[in-house]
Amino acid sequence: MIIMRIPLSSYRVQLNKSFNFDKLAKIIDYLSQLGISDVYASPITKAKPGSSHGYDVVDYTKINSDLGDLHVYENIVLKLKEKGMGWIQDFVPNHMAYSKENTMLMDVFEHGPYSRYYEFFDIEWNHPYESLKGRVLAPFLGPHYGEALSKGEIKLVFDLGSFYVRYYDIQFPLKIESYATILTSVLNTIRKRVDTKDPDYLKLLGVVYTLKNIGASESRQERIEQVSFIKYILNELYTKNALIRVCVDRTIELFNSEDKTEPEHFLLMDKLLTEQYFRFSHWRVASEEINYRRFFTINDLISVRMEREEVFEEAHCLIYRLIEEGKITGLRIDHIDGLLDPEKYLSTLRRRIPGIYTIVEKILRPLKETLPIGWQTEGTTGYDFLALLTQLFCNPENGPIMDRIYRRYTGIDQEYEELLREKKRFVIGRRLAGDLDRIALILHSLCSRLWFGPDVTIYGIRRALVEVLSCFPVYRTYISNGQMSKQDRMFLEEAVNIAKETLPELSVELDFILKFFLREIEHSFSEEEERERENFIKRFQQLSCPLMAKGLEDCLFYVYNRLLSLNEVGNDPSILGISTETFHSFLKERALWWPFTFNATSTHDTKRGEDARARINVLSEIPQDWEKVIYQWTEINESEKSKVGNIRVPDYNAEYFIYQSLIGHLPFDLSEIDSFLDRFKKYFIKASREAKSFSGWQNPNTAYEEKCCQFIENLLNPKNSKFWDSFFPFQKKIAHFGIINSLSQLLLKIASPGIPDFYQGCELWDFSFVDPDNRRPIDFDWRKKILMEFIEVRDEKAFVEELVKNSSDGRIKFWITYKGLQARKRFPEVFGSKSYIPLTFQGSKARNAFAFLRQQANCWIIALVPRFCTELCKEGQFPVGCATWHDTIVTLPEEAPLEWSSLLVDGEKRKWDQKINVGEALDILPVGLWFGQTTKGGLTELSVH
Repeated sequence: MIIMRIPLSSYRVQLNKSFNFDKLAKIIDYLSQLGISDVYASPITKAKPGSSHGYDVVDYTKINSDLGDLHVYENIVLKLKEKGMGWIQDFVPNHMAYSKENTMLMDVFEHGPYSRYYEFFDIEWNHPYESLKGRVLAPFLGPHYGEALSKGEIKLVFDLGSFYVRYYDIQFPLKIESYATILTSVLNTIRKRVDTKDPDYLKLLGVVYTLKNIGASESRQERIEQVSFIKYILNELYTKNALIRVCVDRTIELFNSEDKTEPEHFLLMDKLLTEQYFRFSHWRVASEEINYRRFFTINDLISVRMEREEVFEEAHCLIYRLIEEGKITGLRIDHIDGLLDPEKYLSTLRRRIPGIYTIVEKILRPLKETLPIGWQTEGTTGYDFLALLTQLFCNPENGPIMDRIYRRYTGIDQEYEELLREKKRFVIGRRLAGDLDRIALILHSLCSRLWFGPDVTIYGIRRALVEVLSCFPVYRTYISNGQMSKQDRMFLEEAVNIAKETLPELSVELDFILKFFLREIEHSFSEEEERERENFIKRFQQLSCPLMAKGLEDCLFYVYNRLLSLNEVGNDPSILGISTETFHSFLKERALWWPFTFNATSTHDTKRGEDARARINVLSEIPQDWEKVIYQWTEINESEKSKVGNIRVPDYNAEYFIYQSLIGHLPFDLSEIDSFLDRFKKYFIKASREAKSFSGWQNPNTAYEEKCCQFIENLLNPKNSKFWDSFFPFQKKIAHFGIINSLSQLLLKIASPGIPDFYQGCELWDFSFVDPDNRRPIDFDWRKKILMEFIEVRDEKAFVEELVKNSSDGRIKFWITYKGLQARKRFPEVFGSKSYIPLTFQGSKARNAFAFLRQQANCWIIALVPRFCTELCKEGQFPVGCATWHDTIVTLPEEAPLEWSSLLVDGEKRKWDQKINVGEALDILPVGLWFGQTTKGGLTELSVH
């Protein structure tokens, strides 16, 4: 029986060929000294060669050899155990790589229904389109199929007794039965040149005979043995018999002919390809016709049917073993929403490996959606925390002003929700049309069998589904076997009602869809129809998730640029700022229901580094100053703009985006400006393609992109003194107050209910862009040196004062990370408890502070941070001391201790009798973490709720 290990903190590492087990081994001591309790690793199962992230799994049963020697991995595990540390493993249950290295998929291509993996992948073999029936689409061709065929780009190859077709680096095996097509031609050639009793000829004849008769009559094991024998004989004949080798090679040349004057040659290849269990196509075809489920819209990631018991067992066998051996102590489940039935998956996982700490990657709509309480998990990867923490440092009073500024500057007057629906309609029409057809056909088939349904057309069903999906307010619902939560029903009704307002002419179809979900249709469904209904509902739910992700995260987040810090995974950019009461309520619920969930501020999937967000949030405090400078900069840089056709380059929305990005991401050290410029241009190209306004991944507008990049180059040119003289003083001011925001959000992450998660390298300032920029190598040697300096400090007060003065170097952030993690190690019971006591303030600066208490038995901890600091101090100053906070106090419970010690600066002690003067608590540092102890137990854990 595994006893669940609850982490105190986690440190995310991105493993790949460049940062492998060897390099991870070299930072274990560092992480332990820092105070990290658990390494949190990206996927380690075998991935495509050269994978930079590990999510393109090719074999669940093996550890990725790209990551290095397994002995090193074993040594890392031993070292972690010695130091009392754990290993949280990122696991990918939803999809695998669609590639030649995926031996299970290649087995399907060879054996079709006779493969033990035939039902492993989420492929609709019985597709209504004849060209896809019994075959899976392989959308990897650059040109259209006919063009690739006629150019001879698709090649037949023979290697070690096996036949393959190859398109550049894509290589798939032929189905075994189709070997007969090739070898019959070889036989016909050989027959004319050898005696029919020739032993090698007879062997080849036997192979062809066996191929023509192989099939369902044999058991799977017998078939495998026969196929192995066939390949062995073919390889032997090809290697040892020169005539057979020449005839095989010439036959292959015939199939591979590039002679366009002899079309019958490439028609031979076409005939051969039509026999296969895959169908080559142009890569764009997948957007409109597809019969396998992908990860989002990525063609070369094919989903698996994890709901099937045999698939579940096969995929988790290595994980089981590593957990049983104590090498893995926790699991992070990637893309839980991609699974057919997430709740069933988690229940199966908990039943199969009880006691394993488990979190899920799940994006919740801020303030409106909660994680299903029945899920067998300790929580999420922390995007919900990230979202509301960011909102806490945005001034909600200035939301309408920021909205007016953005609309006036860009000319965009559409409401956020309508923009989102528009982008989702675009995605479903241009990228997910084939996936939509898949569910529309199921629903139309069911509808046609109902007494009131024959007149409901496939066109009407399709349009209605597009609108409901586009209006869907969350990533997905979790309806299963007729069971629906109140939350799910609310989201469905909301989507259908909005769709009716948009398309009242489709009210019949929309009502039908809603009743279908709610099981309110007056029809006695047969068992088969019930299965089809359940299949439709689950497929609908699996489609709504990638649609939201592509429409929101990978499109609208690069279009709606009112305040870029809010354009983040898990956040809702239509909200600008929340009250302290709202955040307290969120943390109280977290303490009660999900005390061991993750609290994240940066991940490998976030759109920008945590400290860039903290900077950009400052704009919400000074909107009038922001409005003034953007018009100045626009006027100064007008001469640097150009046109592509009728398009102003950059357009006003892109220019607004560029200025905010510069403010948020510009490094403190301007000697890095050249490398920053290169990174920024790459980021802008990605952003413009994601926005799909003037460019895109499928049709890049390189002229537009190049001119925008030229505009960015001109902005950052040191000779552009007029712009720099206006821009840099403002950016410097924002950067200073951004530091304070960063330290505040860091302390709250460390002290709040939940497990603080640190993304690699974020001990120092993190101004990275979206991936791949946030996967850049980390200088751990420099971080080790800083940490050793911290450990050797004797006079912490003087040292911290020096860190504050030199805050731009990032060591102040590092220090709070280090001291906060040491505090968690020292008081795990307090930080791991379900306690959470909101604190309230009185005085002239009451709105500028946020604080709470954590308490367990007689131990008490206070976390205290400032916010909206442009109201508290001037640029270059920090909100510390009584001169800043004046009469502002925070009231403590009667049972609270009188004596308190700082957990951030050793030796700092205070006496507070139920009232804390904020200026005393924030005397040296702009954030405070204080510990007190009573002689009695104080409040009980239950009373704080």
